Amino acid sequence: MIVTTAQLFKHAYGKYAVGAYNINNAEQAMGLFKGAIESKAPFIIQISKGARSYTDKRMLEAIIRAAGEIFPEAIFAVHLDHGDEQTCYECIDSGFFSSVMIDASHESFDKNIEISKRVVDRAHAKGISVEAELGMLGGVEEDIKVEDGHATLTNPAEAAEFIKRTGCDSLACAIGTSHGAFKFKGRQSLHFDVLEKIKALVPGYPLVMHGSSSVPQDEVARINAAGGTIAGSMGVDVNEYLPAAKLGVTKINIDTDGRLVWTRVHREFFRDKPAEFDFRPPGKIFIVEYAKFIASRNVLLGSAGQLDDLRKSLGK
Repeated sequence: MIVTTAQLFKHAYGKYAVGAYNINNAEQAMGLFKGAIESKAPFIIQISKGARSYTDKRMLEAIIRAAGEIFPEAIFAVHLDHGDEQTCYECIDSGFFSSVMIDASHESFDKNIEISKRVVDRAHAKGISVEAELGMLGGVEEDIKVEDGHATLTNPAEAAEFIKRTGCDSLACAIGTSHGAFKFKGRQSLHFDVLEKIKALVPGYPLVMHGSSSVPQDEVARINAAGGTIAGSMGVDVNEYLPAAKLGVTKINIDTDGRLVWTRVHREFFRDKPAEFDFRPPGKIFIVEYAKFIASRNVLLGSAGQLDDLRKSLGK
């Protein structure tokens, strides 16, 4: 059952965070749904601009529709990740998305508000939730690259003003994370002080944490042992997910970790079976491994076991 992110956040606020997972193909979709059902957790499917053009946007939408029929007990939102204004409008008008993200964080504060407000007005007219972003995360997110020197934390006072002027349903905040596998140096942590200040100014308001993959070191080690050359990667401490949720973070984006699982499975499979050329056996292994990964992350997010209570709250 597809719902809006606003419906999910109302149930989650202050208790847990909903996992937002990017998918690009059928194997990821199957693993995501299986893992969510096994852990009895609601979730958010994130579709990026790159994912929509990887095969064809209609292909990915059809895969998700089919997964929803295969797993009718699932409760999830379909969300555009890091959309520009035109892509947001396409997704709003498609009749398929229940939520979109407008990312104008690279613009000036006033220009960001202007663009985000236009998207909010158009989305709300169709009952669709909108996520906006304030502050700039470092790292690489598909075609978006922000150097460390240009990354900026979200200003709490600006966040409160931004929310008021745009009417967005949730706000992605820059609190020290970054996109990709290279997030932190040394033992750097999330800026919980920024979260606390934002929560104090906008109590009860849903916040979003991007770039939140943990980059498991055992996955990296196994990839490298199978021929990979990923070095110096560091991610978010998974033990910081729930403390962030208690401070109003209701959506936590996890993408890189899923890519690492895919890479590990396929590198090990073809290393151990160099004569193999059928892509389906490693695909089946990936579905199982990704489902296990999704279930484990939902436990850490606190969303595991929430499905039945959420269904009651939705009256379904």
